[in-house]
Amino acid sequence: MTSPRIRILATGGTIAGSAGSAIERGYRPGQIGVAELLSAAQALGLDARFDGRDIAAIGSQDIGWAHWNALHMSIFDALLDDDTDGIIVTHGTDTAEETAFLLDLTLQAGKPVVLVGAMRPADAVGSDGMRNLSNAVRVAGDELAAGRGVLVVMSDQVFAAIDVRKAATGGAEAFRGFPRGPIANVTPTSLDWFGPPDRTGRGARFAWPDGLPRVSILTAYAGMEPDAVQCALSGGAQGLVLAGLGQGNAPTPVLDALAKAGVPVVRSSRVDQGSVDRNLEVDDDALGFVAARGLGPAKARILLQVLLANGIADPVRMQAEFDRR
Repeated sequence: MTSPRIRILATGGTIAGSAGSAIERGYRPGQIGVAELLSAAQALGLDARFDGRDIAAIGSQDIGWAHWNALHMSIFDALLDDDTDGIIVTHGTDTAEETAFLLDLTLQAGKPVVLVGAMRPADAVGSDGMRNLSNAVRVAGDELAAGRGVLVVMSDQVFAAIDVRKAATGGAEAFRGFPRGPIANVTPTSLDWFGPPDRTGRGARFAWPDGLPRVSILTAYAGMEPDAVQCALSGGAQGLVLAGLGQGNAPTPVLDALAKAGVPVVRSSRVDQGSVDRNLEVDDDALGFVAARGLGPAKARILLQVLLANGIADPVRMQAEFDRR
């Protein structure tokens, strides 16, 4: 059997980070380029053939439109390349869920596209980077990984982009999935899927835009004042996401200000896990809001940006997209 051909696209992050000491807590992300990553992967004797490209060398807190655009173009080229069977993106963990979701919304569900990162830099004691990368190779080279959309591999688990989130600031097992947990378990020598591919043959959900409009996230808290809404609008926000209390709630004056904002408003929750439903505590129909359902604030912002970029601003149609999986 021919070994799968894997293209690795490097963006930096902790998986490419260096502390200069095996026990130093501080480190610099993005210090290891794709050539060194490829050399390390090949030294492990993995059953795959590699090529790679450097897209960026940053911590993922600094990722933005220019990096996303370059990354999307490179993945799109790889999907069309008959000499590539799967794509791996090495990425920092802080915004991996946002990058994965943005790509998932705008790429066809064809060849496997896998994001992978690490919680410890490459030269730290107990670094998880090369194991995670080995697991990502196992997933990206597996025929059953196709037709699942963009995937994230961390700590011997595989997550769908729509479910995954970073749920802890430290520790190798920092990633969780909601409403589904992991969709597979993986090691460098095994891969167990929990169900069949559910998006086989599905095209991109949205066109890749020329840019993303500005959308601000407002975090609710006890005693929150409504002037936060106007501040966001004055800064140029074309849409607003409320990271609300509980079921996406906020003080009444804030809700009133959001209803008068004149831009699309999506209610999500600052709670780590749970769904925000329509008209449960807040009268979305009367106020013109959209309920984020199972998406947290970060992903709700990404979806709202993509919707606006694709000319979708009607709350009813927006709600249909937030209801969709």
